Amino acid sequence: MAEVNTILNWTLVSECPIPDDIHPLLVDGETPVAAYKTFRDTAVFTNLRLIVRDAQGLRGKKIEIYSLPYSSINMWSSENAGSFLDINAELELWTRAGHIKVNLAKGIDIRKFDRIIGEAILKNH
Repeated sequence: MAEVNTILNWTLVSECPIPDDIHPLLVDGETPVAAYKTFRDTAVFTNLRLIVRDAQGLRGKKIEIYSLPYSSINMWSSENAGSFLDINAELELWTRAGHIKVNLAKGIDIRKFDRIIGEAILKNH
């Protein structure tokens, strides 16, 4: 496939409990499905969107919240980890805003992401 400029790139390192501080961000009818640690924060998949909390600066006091509604995803691809030298799985999202790449550390189930996104996008059309 042709090279595409990536506007965002996140790495998820492990699945974790859904953080309590995510609940004030949720709208009526929105429920968290899964949460993952990034290097400094968390990414939460809900039934409606992906929310990534990104602490910035040395002390991490400045917080940026990314919210990607699944309805903005035009296409996605997933690639499981390959051989010994290829240990990361990848999820790529083509959205109205641009191209987003999510790297998954060894041990994270890439097919779970396919199900979460598929359920959210395909059942709502």
